Amino acid sequence: MSTSKTKSILVRYGISTLGLVVVALGVGLSIKSNLGIAPLSCIPTVLSLRFPAISVGTFTWAFNLLFIVIQAFILKKEFTWKHVAQVLPIFIFGYLVDGAIWLFDALQSPATTYWVQVLLCLAAVVLTAIGIRLEVVGQGWILPADNTLHVITLRTRAKFSVVKVIMDVALVVITAVLALLFFGLLTGNGHTMVVREGTLIQAVLTGVCMHVTDPVLNRWLEPVVERNM
Repeated sequence: MSTSKTKSILVRYGISTLGLVVVALGVGLSIKSNLGIAPLSCIPTVLSLRFPAISVGTFTWAFNLLFIVIQAFILKKEFTWKHVAQVLPIFIFGYLVDGAIWLFDALQSPATTYWVQVLLCLAAVVLTAIGIRLEVVGQGWILPADNTLHVITLRTRAKFSVVKVIMDVALVVITAVLALLFFGLLTGNGHTMVVREGTLIQAVLTGVCMHVTDPVLNRWLEPVVERNM
């Protein structure tokens, strides 16, 4: 492999990995806000609350394996080793989430008032928007949930936004049902709020925030990627 090709791979995957780190920080911050968590992290979090010996990060990568199975079911013969390779980024991402939770737990809880909770939730939105764009610009890692949305969109010819909303609603409903079965509450275990207004804030505002953050990141990052292609 040539030096330029190696450099290109390192740059792309470096940017994508940074994206995973930033998204993981967003997940950790949303949990710290205790105002509700983004839909994709709801099920792993409520499962970890019920089975505390298993971390949120472990449940995150285990849960994401289901998305790879869904892709295999949809794609059938078109499912290749490239789809199987999605196991690596979700394994990395899962433990980055654990690291982010540990980092914020090590800090004294700043969520002393409702408005501080809202600010933390909004900060999680910004981090998630930035992290997703880093992943896309880097063209390296692809998380199974995002790739599954892409596969469903191609197969059904439905709008990506419509498929995304349906998936988010389904994940939140499943989480609420699990929380009700486990704890007798729709929102969580009574201490950690998994489904609340913060969940809606993150589901709706992440895409809106990306309209602001994407152009800025594109100006900084796309020239770097193009120089190393």
